[in-house]
Amino acid sequence: QVQLVESGGGLVQPGGSLRLSCAASGRIARINDMGWYRQAPGKERELLAAITSDGYTNYADSVKARFTISTDNAKNTVYLQMNSLKPEDTAVYYCKQTIRTPGSSYFMAYWGKGTLVTVSS
Repeated sequence: QVQLVESGGGLVQPGGSLRLSCAASGRIARINDMGWYRQAPGKERELLAAITSDGYTNYADSVKARFTISTDNAKNTVYLQMNSLKPEDTAVYYCKQTIRTPGSSYFMAYWGKGTLVTVSS
């Protein structure tokens, strides 16, 4: 079994910063790519940032230049540094990692349960 656990969410004032973490544990042979998504009330889940195993990154226009995705491959962990936060960034943030388990020939997407980020004064 593979589990993803997010942490780092909370309440922050507009203009502030937060750093989210997502650690994968369990039977992991290889991680292909990692990403961060968010879902605000009444809205669909959206991709914010993604990083491949080669280190290539891409960002949604709404967070480009404010958010940075990074990884610690030794810890199977992906981070999202969020700066200049705005009230419209309020949402539940989810991580996804595409993982191949030992003995398997294919990758599967695993999701964390989410962490709430609230940007408010």
